[in-house]
Amino acid sequence: MANKGLIALAICCISFPAALKAQRELTIPVGANSRIVYKLEKGVYDIIRNGKLLVQDASFRYGADKDADSRQLGKATYTIGDMKTNLGKTKLYAFSFANDPSLKQLIYVFPGKEEFMTQLLVRNSGAMRYMSPFTTENFQWNKAGDNRALFIPFDNDMWARYNAMPLANASFNGSELGAIYNVEDNQGVVIGSLEQDDWKTGFLLKGSADGKSAKLEIRSGFTDSTITHDVIPHGKVLPVNGLVESPRILVTIGGDWRDGLENFAKQNRKLHARSIADWKKATPMGWNSWGVLKEKIKFEQAMKVVDFFADSLKGFRNADRTLFIDLDAFWDNFTTYGIDGDVSKLKEFVAHCNAKGLKPGIYWTPFADWGKSDRGVEGSTGYSYKETWTTQHGRMLDIDGGRAMDPTHPATQKRIVHTINKMKDLGFEMIKIDFLGHGCQESDRFYDPKVTTGMQAFKIGMHFLDSVLDNKMLVYAAISPNLATARYVHMRRIACDAWSTLEHTEYTMNSSGYGWWQSYLYDFADADHVVFVEEQDGVNRARLASALVTGSVITGDDYSSTGKWTATAKKLLQNKELLALTAKGKGFRPLIGNTGNKGVEQLYRRDGNVLHVAFFNYGNTARQISIPEYILPAKKGKGLTVKELFSGETRTLSAERSITVPAADAVILQIK
Repeated sequence: MANKGLIALAICCISFPAALKAQRELTIPVGANSRIVYKLEKGVYDIIRNGKLLVQDASFRYGADKDADSRQLGKATYTIGDMKTNLGKTKLYAFSFANDPSLKQLIYVFPGKEEFMTQLLVRNSGAMRYMSPFTTENFQWNKAGDNRALFIPFDNDMWARYNAMPLANASFNGSELGAIYNVEDNQGVVIGSLEQDDWKTGFLLKGSADGKSAKLEIRSGFTDSTITHDVIPHGKVLPVNGLVESPRILVTIGGDWRDGLENFAKQNRKLHARSIADWKKATPMGWNSWGVLKEKIKFEQAMKVVDFFADSLKGFRNADRTLFIDLDAFWDNFTTYGIDGDVSKLKEFVAHCNAKGLKPGIYWTPFADWGKSDRGVEGSTGYSYKETWTTQHGRMLDIDGGRAMDPTHPATQKRIVHTINKMKDLGFEMIKIDFLGHGCQESDRFYDPKVTTGMQAFKIGMHFLDSVLDNKMLVYAAISPNLATARYVHMRRIACDAWSTLEHTEYTMNSSGYGWWQSYLYDFADADHVVFVEEQDGVNRARLASALVTGSVITGDDYSSTGKWTATAKKLLQNKELLALTAKGKGFRPLIGNTGNKGVEQLYRRDGNVLHVAFFNYGNTARQISIPEYILPAKKGKGLTVKELFSGETRTLSAERSITVPAADAVILQIK
């Protein structure tokens, strides 16, 4: 199902030397100081990083009717050529194997960069159950100090958490990518799948007891009942024009692990054509009804919320001087029989937003059925919901209370046309689409016989949804796959639902702190509705800070009524220096990545000649935190002017670079 153009060009249109070299090893330069040493007679290769062994005997595996391993395929021969890709110029090394002429292994090397891509191509072999383009029993990480392996979840459902666990005895199955790094100097390695069109890919790691080595497999064809929510194996990938491809796996072996993750996100975005137009306007900000009003929302309350933002919170605006006022689930409380009933109140809401200079938003779940009864599908003729339901082992797949629907089914698509066109006709300018993971589940069968995997179905469904939306709305994804959703939406919630408490802030900062790089994959990332209610002032500052360091601000209190939350909003949400942090729309990166599965506490972002540093204190006692010297300007801290943005207080940074963070609170520092 993937675009085969680049691979066809690689195989067919490059002139390789006619004579294949007969030798035992091939050395491939990677960047200035690293290299790959391919052992041609064994079908494996070593990676040497800055003169030291990083990976020993990396191999690949794949499985069709039976499993195969590069170590059993006989002697490798190779060709070399120059290759232009969407990611720039590369040197392409193509390996063939004596015992399996149907197979090619490709290694793309980027000139001057300590990174490469690897990929498997199998021709005329039938459907593939899995492909592991990179696997090693001996990943060497002989660095002293605190070494970590980063688990990255498949999606943001069920309050999933990232986990920067100690490499010693680490054992996990992550999704799509991962990192291994040293906390003290931030040197690390990032490896992950750049493509999610056909395969779900696992980052499968098991660390040694001494924390100096690990076993690692990058396995396409990965499912897990907890991580991907599938209870059946990954679907087999069918050949297209006789060819089955693995995803391209990006291996970054040099530099700062945070640079590596940001680079991975940028390369992933650059590789794929967007299904939706880039967002050219200011960073979206606004309000969402699921913060407090939730399922009890009433029309009169929504109208008063609009009035509050228009009349009492005029300083809370993005750079375009507007906000999105988004109705979440249960907007149908305003109607009779939902979108097909009396929608006059929805029309009034849209008109009221427009009259006040605000933009109306709405909510929908294109691939989840909440009725779960065998009834007719809206917008279709002759189809029932039962026909659209995804099954695994013959059972309907219920996740989070919603039943998964087959994105390739005509009724699912007719329902999308029917509902989205009515929402557009009503004048909504934003849509929050939720539970998108329901559309990427593996299935016993899909309606489209050419579709055999959940990711293929997801691609079809999301591309169809975008075609109907027709770039008429801001598209915000809530529960959804972390990587695969990026090309289809403008904005994505970084974690699962979060409300007002310090515990919710800590949970959000686990995803924002270790998943900040997604703000380079999407136009914007969001920390969910910021709710103040009657929390302590420090807790409210921390909750707002969690949104600011993620990249945007969506609020969620009941602003149809008056309470402490309205006073807090007037104070915090009209602070121009705080709101200015959202202008860039990019997340803060972690200063220290050592918090395991808890929220990151220290983050920073450089904005030109200005440095912003955020500190969170999730405990019940004040803490003294020192700003690391390496991020500071040339003065190294002494004599630098520091402004705390919540209080507005300015001070001179001491030689110790020490900052006090009160209990259950957060501070954001601006250093020029």
